[in-house]
Formats: sequence, C-alpha cells, structure tokens
Amino acid sequence: MAVYILSNRKIIRHKGEKEDSFSNDEYSIPNFRIAKCNFENHKETTTQAKKKKDYTNRKILDYQLFSEPEKQGYEEVLEVLLNEKGLKKSNLTANNLGGSQKMFYELYKNISSTKVRSDVLIFIHGYAYSFDDELKAIIDLKKLFIDNPESPIEHILFVSWPASRSLIPMTYFDDKASSINSGTSLVRLFYFYTQFLKDIFSHKDLKPCNQHIHLMTHSLGNRVLQSMLYSLKRENILRVIDQVLLLNADVSYKVFDDAEDSFNKLPLLANRVSIYLNRKDAILGISQFTKNILTPRLGKNGPSNIEHFKDIVSIVDCTYIENDLKNTFKFEFGNHWGYLSSSQAQSDIFQTLNGIDRNLITNRTKNNEYTFTINYQ
Repeated sequence: MAVYILSNRKIIRHKGEKEDSFSNDEYSIPNFRIAKCNFENHKETTTQAKKKKDYTNRKILDYQLFSEPEKQGYEEVLEVLLNEKGLKKSNLTANNLGGSQKMFYELYKNISSTKVRSDVLIFIHGYAYSFDDELKAIIDLKKLFIDNPESPIEHILFVSWPASRSLIPMTYFDDKASSINSGTSLVRLFYFYTQFLKDIFSHKDLKPCNQHIHLMTHSLGNRVLQSMLYSLKRENILRVIDQVLLLNADVSYKVFDDAEDSFNKLPLLANRVSIYLNRKDAILGISQFTKNILTPRLGKNGPSNIEHFKDIVSIVDCTYIENDLKNTFKFEFGNHWGYLSSSQAQSDIFQTLNGIDRNLITNRTKNNEYTFTINYQ
C-alpha cells in the first residue's frame, strides 16, 4: 500500500523544522513535486487535538518529499530494475532515484509483485481545499478505497492543487484560474508517465503488471482535468487508464462536444468513462447561476450529447441516493459529495472500479443504452 501526493503548491521550510513542506498558500509553482505519505505510525487524532491551532501539516499526516532527480528521463530506473533482476550490472540503486522516477519505480515494483488486484487510483480534488484539508481528505480516501475490501484500490496518487481555503463565493474565480494552471502542469506529468511506460516496457525482460489505473475527479477538479486534456495532442494519447469517474463535475455540459476539444479525448485515454451526476446538487446550482453565465454543469445536468461515445461513456444519476453515511447540513443540502456521504453511491463506484459490466451493476435502473439511475432504497 502506498499513497503519494503530487502537488504544484509552494515548498516552504517551517520554523524549527528540518524538512521541507508543502504550503497552505494559494499559489502554484510550474512543476509538480512528489511526496509519499507515512501511514506506518499514523494514529487517529483525538477531537481535543484537532481543536488546537497547531493541528496542521505533518500533525495531520506525516509525509516525505522526494528529492528532485539528478537526471531527467527513466533510463536510470530501467538500469536499477535490470540490476535487481541480475540482467545488468550497475552501481545505481533505488536511492539514486528522485521525483517521478522514484514514484513510478516503487509503484511498478509493488503492483508487479502480486497476482491479486492492486489497482492505482489518481484522485483530483475540488473547490476550496487548503493543503491541511487535502491531508484530511487523503486519510478519508485511504479508509474508503484502500482499507475497504470491496475496493480494488491498493495505491492512491492524490493530485494536490492550490485551491482557496474559503467557501466565500468570490474565491471560486481564484480556484478556477488555479485549476487551469494546475492542468497545464499535470499534462507534463502525464507525458512523463507515458515516457516511463515506453522506456521500461521496451525491454523484453520487463513485463506489464496487468493491474489497472483509474482516474477520479470531483467538482472543480474536473476543470484541472479539462485543462490537461486541452493540452494533450490526440496523436500522443495512449489508453493507459481503465476507469474514469467524473463526480459532480463543475464544468460545462458541452465538454464532450467536438467544439470543446477536451473531454471528447477521454475515450482515447480510458476504457470506460462514468459521469456521476445529481440533479439536486445545490453547489453546482450556485455555480451555474452565479459564476458560469447560466451554463448548465455536467455534474448536475449531464452532457449535451454523447451519442457517438455511448459504447464507452455512461451516465449514472445519483439524484435519489440517501446520505446515510454523512447527513450534516453540508451533505444534505449540498448533495455534492455523494462518494463520501452515500453507501449506495460508494457501492456503485466500487463495482465500476472492479470492472463489472455497466448493465450488471446492482441497484441500478437502466434508462437507456448508456444512462442509469441508482435506485432509492
């Protein structure tokens, strides 16, 4: 099990500390830095400790920033792997690797050493998250996707981008700009990943691991994905993702249209795309009527037209789910966090991640060839 943070937040050194940390500041840097979370000695924090002003950063969850690699590319990763297999002599070890080299090396080693499901989930969070909020979200995601036996997920790559700390409406515009900047940084990481695959699997003695990589985006995190897709050239896209889950997406309902040239690239990238929407989503209602010139949102209204993607793209209507796991005012009124608040939504998501045929997923009503409704219970 491993959880990584991929962040374009500023790097700072807190007073009295010996290690660099990610900042809560709402500013981004051009490139993503990578850190690995330490759950080995992690303990649940008491309510009393959470109320203290020092309940921040590593007090929430410990993590270790990877050093930057001395050389770009993945030739040294290949050299280390071949040396470990006794196929090539080298003085290089895993300790010589940094950044994405180290992360990809560790993931490849972990998921290729087992025959059971050991999938990877890339998660992009939404609007109004400080870095401290992200660390709390990582703890929740580990419980939900790694600790749960219904889930095939064993590893998480959490994409941290500098959203605003406040829910004050005007911060939405700052987050929107930041999400766009973060998407252009993320596209570079995607190209690094495809280059890693080409370099590693070009060698006949290194085999693909036959595990799955999934992508899940929530709310304004879909804008990060959209920005990345804008920058991806179709001829450079490889189908390296199994399931893409778009949760309560705060992007235009026209993103699958050819004129948008963004989400219509997803069928080139993934085996299946699932749009989870809620027609009672109050947060997306506010977004539509106050910030997006009355443009319907994908996660509330669904796409304008996906007829030519109907074999790959599914619409999952969560309007009638029950918030039985979290029923505070935020979740009951907002109807925006079904993946956290509803056991029905979670069950559907787990079945999707497990690759069950969309027509065989339980507790669904089929409306047409590609549209389903999660039943009210």
